[in-house]
Amino acid sequence: MEDLVIRDADVIDGTGAPSYRADVVVDGGRIVSIVKEAVAAGCQRPSAVRELDAEGLVLSPGFIDMHAHSDLALLRDPDHSAKAAQGVTLEVIGQDGLSYAPVDDRTLAEVRRAITGWNGSGDDIDFDWRSVGEYLDRLDRGIAVNAAYLVPQGTVRALAVGWEDREATPAELDRMRQLVAEGLEQGAVGMSSGLTYTPGMYAKDTELTELCRVVASYGGYWCPHHRSYGAGALEAYAEMVALAREAGCALHLAHATMNFGVNKGRAPELLALLDEALAGGADISLDTYPYTPGCTTLAALLPSWAGEGGPEALLGRLADPGTAERIRHHLEVTGADGCHGVPVEWDTVEISGVTRPALAGYVGRTVGESARARGEEPWTVAHRLLVEDRLGPTILQHVGHEENVRAIMRHRVHTGGSDGILQGAKPHPRAYGTFPHYLGHYVRELGVLSLEECVAHLTGRPAARLRLPDRGVVREGHRADLVLFDPATVAAGSTYDRPRTLPAGIPYVLVDGRFVIDDGRRTGVLAGRSVRRTPV
Repeated sequence: MEDLVIRDADVIDGTGAPSYRADVVVDGGRIVSIVKEAVAAGCQRPSAVRELDAEGLVLSPGFIDMHAHSDLALLRDPDHSAKAAQGVTLEVIGQDGLSYAPVDDRTLAEVRRAITGWNGSGDDIDFDWRSVGEYLDRLDRGIAVNAAYLVPQGTVRALAVGWEDREATPAELDRMRQLVAEGLEQGAVGMSSGLTYTPGMYAKDTELTELCRVVASYGGYWCPHHRSYGAGALEAYAEMVALAREAGCALHLAHATMNFGVNKGRAPELLALLDEALAGGADISLDTYPYTPGCTTLAALLPSWAGEGGPEALLGRLADPGTAERIRHHLEVTGADGCHGVPVEWDTVEISGVTRPALAGYVGRTVGESARARGEEPWTVAHRLLVEDRLGPTILQHVGHEENVRAIMRHRVHTGGSDGILQGAKPHPRAYGTFPHYLGHYVRELGVLSLEECVAHLTGRPAARLRLPDRGVVREGHRADLVLFDPATVAAGSTYDRPRTLPAGIPYVLVDGRFVIDDGRRTGVLAGRSVRRTPV
C-alpha cells in the first residue's frame, strides 16, 4: 500500500495550466499516481496508509525561494518555520557573492565578520567544512527544507586576491577560475555576485566575464546583485545582460527592483531592455520579493573604498575622525556606490537588528528618528552603531515603488525570492511572508496575477532555471515536494511590527513525501537535503 493519498485536491501543477481536481498518490518520496476526477468517477479510487481530505485546498508544487539567506539558519534552527510554514521546500543560498564556502581559515573569519548582519556571528556553528562539497555534505545530515548553493564570487575573490581594490593578476584569475569550477563540480548550481559589496565589487567586467565562462561550461547560471539599484540602475542591468551574453552564460537577476526616487515608474524601461535581450536569444530570468522596502546591512551603504582590506580595515577607517568624515561626505553628499549612487536619506533607513543588546533601543526606528530624539546628527548615530556593533546592524531601506513591484512580477521570466534576512529583532517581513503574500495579497486581493500564473512563477519556472528535471511540477514520477493551501484564506502573518508571525492558510507542506507542516504545525521532520547541479 502507498504511503499517502491526497483526495479531492484542486491541483495547480506549476506549469500555468488551468487547475483540475484529482487524487494524488505519494509513495517513497515521489508522486506515483494522479487520478483525475473524471477518471476517478468510473473506477476504484486509490488507497494508502494515510488518506488526507484536501477538499477546498489547492495542491501545488512546493515553493522555491530563489534568493535566500539561510546559509547558517538551516544549520542553526532545525525548526526553520520561517520558510517551511510558507510552503517553501527549496531555497537557493550562497547569494550576493558572500557565503561560507569555499574558504580557508583566514577568509572564513573575514566573511563571518562581513556578513554577521545577514546570518549572525556563527559562534553557535561548528564550521567543520571549507569546500563547497563539504558544506553541501553538512546540509545532507538533515535540514528542514532542501537547499541549492551558488558559488559566491566575492568569497572566491577574497580567497584568491584578498580584499584589495585592484585587478587580479593572471595567476589569481586562474585560481578564481579553478575555485569556481571546483564548486560547480561539487554540486553548486551557479555563481552569485554582490557588486555593491566588498570585495566582489572590485572585480572588473573582464574578470567577471572569465568566471562566467566557467559557469557556462558547467551549465550553471550567474546570479548578480548588480552595481546599482538606484542612480544608474538601467545601465547596471544592461551591463549584466551584455556581460552574460559575452560569456554565453545564463543570467538570473537577483531581487530585480527599481528603487529610489530616480527610478519611480521606470520598471517598463527595465522590462523593455530584458524583452529586447530575450528576443535576441539571451537566457535571462529574475526574482523579486513582493514588498517595497529593501533590506541589507548598514555597513553595505558605505563607499567601496572604505571597505578595502576587509572588515577590520573598515572599522579602522571608521575610528579615524578624518576618514570617517570622508565616509560621511560620500554617503550624504556625493552618493556612495554602496548606496547605489544616491545620497542617503536617513529617514528611509530603519534599523532592523543589532547584535549588542545595549543598542536595542535603536531597533525599529530610522536613523533620522533616533538622531532627532537624541539631538544628534544622523551620521553620529549611524557611526556609533557601526563601530559599537562592529558592523553588525541590519536595516530596512524604504526606497521602493509599488508600481514597479507590480510591473516586474507580471513579467514572463519572473520568479519569487524572499531575500529574507532572518537576523535581528525586527527583520523584514518578507523573510516570513513572501510566498503567502504573493498568493493572498497580489493574487486574491489585487488580481495582479492569476493563481495558476503565480504558482508557476514560484515553482515550475524556478525549477527550470535550476535545471531540476523532477521538481517544480505536480507530475507522476516527480519528487513529492508539495504544499496544500487554502486560496480563500492564505495570507502572510508577518508585518513590519510583528515580522516573525507565521502565515495563515497553509496547513500542509511535504518535503520528499514527508510532512514538515502537518495540520498547520511543524512536525520536526528534517527531510531536506542539498540539491546539487545536474551535470550537462
